[in-house]
Amino acid sequence: MKTKQIFVLLVPILITQLGMFSMVFFNTIMSGRYSSSDLAGVAIGTSIWSPVFNGISGIFLAVSPIAAQRFGQKKQDEVAAVVKHGIFLSVIIAIIIIVLGYFFLNPILDLMKLSPRVQETAFDYLVGLSYGLLPLFIFNVLRSFIYALGKTRVIMVIMLLSLPINLVLNYVLIFGKLGFPELGGVGAGYATAITDWIFLGMTIFIVKKQDPFSSFQIFSKIKEFSWEQCKEILQIGVPMGLSVFFETTVFAIVTILLSKFNVTTIAAYQSALNVVSFIYMIPISISTALTVLVGYEVGAKRYKDAKQYSWLGVGIAVLIAIGTGLVVVAFRYQVAGLYSTEAAVINLTANFLIFALFFQICDAIQATAQAALRGYKDVNIAFIMTLVAYWLICLPAGYLLANFTSLGARGYWIGLTIGLLAAGIALSIRLIHIQKNRYSAAATQ
Repeated sequence: MKTKQIFVLLVPILITQLGMFSMVFFNTIMSGRYSSSDLAGVAIGTSIWSPVFNGISGIFLAVSPIAAQRFGQKKQDEVAAVVKHGIFLSVIIAIIIIVLGYFFLNPILDLMKLSPRVQETAFDYLVGLSYGLLPLFIFNVLRSFIYALGKTRVIMVIMLLSLPINLVLNYVLIFGKLGFPELGGVGAGYATAITDWIFLGMTIFIVKKQDPFSSFQIFSKIKEFSWEQCKEILQIGVPMGLSVFFETTVFAIVTILLSKFNVTTIAAYQSALNVVSFIYMIPISISTALTVLVGYEVGAKRYKDAKQYSWLGVGIAVLIAIGTGLVVVAFRYQVAGLYSTEAAVINLTANFLIFALFFQICDAIQATAQAALRGYKDVNIAFIMTLVAYWLICLPAGYLLANFTSLGARGYWIGLTIGLLAAGIALSIRLIHIQKNRYSAAATQ
C-alpha cells in the first residue's frame, strides 16, 4: 500500500520534472538551430541561471514539509498562513534577485571573456528570463502547497498544457514568425517568461476555484503579515536552498576544471552529464514525494509510518538507479551516439557512462535520505553534511585523481561518486539517529 502511495505521488511529479527539463532542452536546441553564437549565449545564460534558480527554489520547497505537517495535524488555517507567507517571500526574493542582476550580471559576464555576440545574447536572454521571475517564484510556492496536499497530478496537467505553448512561443520569437520580432536565442528567454505567467495564471485559478485547495482561502486576508511565519520558512528553506545550490555549483566547478583537457574530453563529459542529469529526475521526483509523505505522517504523529516511508523511498530510488544504470551501461555506445558522430567522443562518453552507474546509485541514496530528513524538518545538520561531502570530498578527491593519477578526466567522476557516497552514508546515519532518538518512543506507542 505504501509503495503504491509513493508511486501515486511520484509519477505526476516525474512527468512535471521532465516537462521542466524539456523546456530548457528546447530553449537550447531551438537557439542552436538559429545560430551557434545564440546557442552559446543561451547555454552560458542557462549555466548562470540554473544554480541560482535551483537554490532559490530550494527555499520555496520548505513550504511542502511545513504545510504537510500542518495538514497532518488538521490545522487548515496554519497551512494557509504558511503558503501566504511563502508568497510574500517569493515577491521579496524576486525583487532582490532582479536588483542584484542589474548590478552584477554584466561584471560576471565580463569575467568570462566571451565574444561580444555571445555575451550580448547571454545578457539579453537572462533579461528576458527576469520578466518571469516573479510568477515563477510564486508558482513554486503554490506548487509546494499543492504537493503538500498530495495532489501532484494538478501540476502535471498544468505543465502538459503549457509545454506546447512554450514551444510555439519559442518558435515565433526565436525565428520571427507570425509577425513577431526575430530575437534569436534571446527569444527563448522571453518565451520562458511568458510561459511562467501562464503557469501562474492557471495555478491561481485552480487554487481559488477547485477543491480541496479553495477551502484554504489562500488569497483571502493576504495583507496579514508575520515575520515569525517567514522566519520558519527561511529556517528550513535556506539550508535546503543552499544545499541544492552547492550541489549544482560543484558540477559547474568540475566543468571549469575540465577545461584544461581537450575538446573531446569536455564534449564527452558534458554528454555523459546530460544523461545523468536526465536520469536524476527520477530520484529527485521520489524525493519530492517522500518529503510530503514523511511530513504528513510526522504531523499526524504516525511516526512508524513516517519511518517506513523513509526507507521504502530510499530502497525504491536505489533499485530504479541500479535498473536505469544497467540499461545505460548496456547501451552506452548507442546513448553516446545520440550526442556525437565523432568516434573519439562516443568512445569516451561510453567510458564515462560506466562510472555514471555507481554515481547514480550513490546520488539516489543521498537525495532520498535528505528528502526524508526534510519531512522531519531536520535540515541544518543535513546541509552541513552535504556541504562537506560536495566541497571537501567531491572536489578535492576528483582533482587529485584527475591530475595526479593516470585516470585523467575519469578521476572527476570517481571523486563525485566518492563524495555522493559519503553524503549518502552520513545522511542515512542522521536519519536513523532522528528516527531512533526523537521519534522512537512515540512510534512504539
